[in-house]
Amino acid sequence: MVRGVLALVFAGALIFCADGAGAAPPVEAYGKLPAIEEVGLSPSGRRVAMIAVVGETRKLVVATLDGKVLLASNLGEVKVRGVSWAGEDHLLVTISATVTLGMDFSVFRQELSGVVAINVAAGKLMPIFPKDGPIEPPVFGEYGAREIGGKWYGYFGGITMERGADGSYNLGHTYSDLYRVDLDTGAAERIAEGSDIADGWLVGPDGTVIARAIYDEQRGDWKVMRGGFGGPVLASGNNPYGGVSLLGLGRTPGTLLVNIPKAHAIAAEEIPLEGGAATEVPDDGKIADPLFDRRTGTWIGYIGFGDVPEQKMFDAAADARVRGARKAFPGQSVRFDSWSDDFSWMVVFTSGGDDSGTYWLVNIAKGSADAIGQEYPDVQPADVGPIKMVDWKAADGLQLHGVLSLPPGRAAHDLPLVVMPHGGPWARDYPVFDWWAQAFVSQGYAVLQPNYRGSTGLGLELYEAGLGEYGRKMQTDISDGVAELARLGIIDAKRTCIVGASYGGYSALMGVTVLHAGYRCSVSVAGVSSPAEFSAYVADESGWDSAGRRDLRAFLGSGDLSQIAPLRLAKDASAPVLLIYGKDDTQVPIEQSLQMQRALRAAGKTVELVVLPHEDHFLSREETRVMTVKASVAFVEKYNPPDPAPPAKVAAK
Repeated sequence: MVRGVLALVFAGALIFCADGAGAAPPVEAYGKLPAIEEVGLSPSGRRVAMIAVVGETRKLVVATLDGKVLLASNLGEVKVRGVSWAGEDHLLVTISATVTLGMDFSVFRQELSGVVAINVAAGKLMPIFPKDGPIEPPVFGEYGAREIGGKWYGYFGGITMERGADGSYNLGHTYSDLYRVDLDTGAAERIAEGSDIADGWLVGPDGTVIARAIYDEQRGDWKVMRGGFGGPVLASGNNPYGGVSLLGLGRTPGTLLVNIPKAHAIAAEEIPLEGGAATEVPDDGKIADPLFDRRTGTWIGYIGFGDVPEQKMFDAAADARVRGARKAFPGQSVRFDSWSDDFSWMVVFTSGGDDSGTYWLVNIAKGSADAIGQEYPDVQPADVGPIKMVDWKAADGLQLHGVLSLPPGRAAHDLPLVVMPHGGPWARDYPVFDWWAQAFVSQGYAVLQPNYRGSTGLGLELYEAGLGEYGRKMQTDISDGVAELARLGIIDAKRTCIVGASYGGYSALMGVTVLHAGYRCSVSVAGVSSPAEFSAYVADESGWDSAGRRDLRAFLGSGDLSQIAPLRLAKDASAPVLLIYGKDDTQVPIEQSLQMQRALRAAGKTVELVVLPHEDHFLSREETRVMTVKASVAFVEKYNPPDPAPPAKVAAK
């Protein structure tokens, strides 16, 4: 039944798992936005919403499992960041845009979020906080949706405007208050006042404000307070690197689940709402993301850390269903994206091995799993290279891990290598299909994605080992990984290039300027070229006393930052450099790329520049993602050519 429903919804759309293998896809196929994403089930499990490419058009589609299309709305160039259900009849679609702010804001340009509420039954779309109203249109925080008296309301942070004598609205302050918004009419009611140090709220299942978080960035003081404003303090402390996070209700009635900051780490605690000692959750480093019941807000399970994160439910019956669904996909990385309230239906996403990313609809009662569609339908199983984790030790003995992807149909011996450090640096890579890495794999390169010290999700020891090592041991960790692959005979150390974005882009510049690590070329997308200037930019954007700047400074260390500045040593660049940046980047200023280009040209070095129009820091648009993947692959092929492709196998007749 399900496959027939989806075929009806996506008639003419190439999103299904195709059979057989033909010619290898062109590299631009890897740069396209996913053909399907944000797949989510309604609470009953009888409706499914998703972003999908239908024909040549990107749409938000909602359908029932019995074949009725309820909504098919063109998205155009809108950047969708999330889709969630509010009951059976309403959707909340989170979008973002690069916005130039007025002089009342300390930040001049920023990527801001908005939310559109959709009444699926009526086909009505309504922006939360419309223009020219009493609330500034951006949404500063989403705090869930609740059904009260048969009506659905959403809870959002918004900046309250002041009405002037002429009837127009003007900005009175720049902090957000908490509003309850009728998802049918758009009527907004302020239910909690904010302040300059307010850091979020927790809304209970009955729509009341249960708790409020406070964080004074200048002093580093944090508090959890009961109620919306002025309630008793339930917990408090000091941490210069960030405040407390209100996650949801705890497992025990009358408790909150809260992430308590502890230096550069966090600890989950359950705090009694009536006061008293908190109970630390003994997660043993296993809990990456807690999961909550969307009806009650109660903590019901978690996603664990690990190379293949697993989902654990506290309820035995629900956990058995999750484990049963996972068994249907042996050898794959399995992610549970959505489920009905009774866990009878689930949306599962698989990736890795020979899978470029597939969404499945699992029916627990029948024990069936039907493919909804592929993220990259042009990339078939035979096109996906093997993906695995590899281990090595840094020069100082620290144990390190990374992802190694190998070209399909080629022996893992003396391969040319592309090193691809992740951004952040507070992130990590997993053994799953990565569109940019696999674009290089498709051309015959091995790709190493190193989880260097400072990476998250691999334990506190590895994370804290990054303190003071930005561009220092973080960088040599990468070189040590290359050396290990060469020792194993997998790659040819003399045929390597380094490619990355954000911190990975900085790392790519470091590899050919400061470290001279033997790379034949470097591709830097939105990379930092001067850490000192970047630190000053972060201070200007978020404040000299901001937690973000203090955290960055902790990783930069107290040493001479000019020693880890590719810009200062551009004259010593040992290989050609490709610089790519988006004109709408609000994370890393575009001057970081432009000044690197000028310095390299002045030194007579080989440098190319690609400017991505209307693109942010995250490569959110298809046109510019395709530009990035084509330009980077062509540049690497020019200066580090791959081996000739092996002869194609001819199928027997």
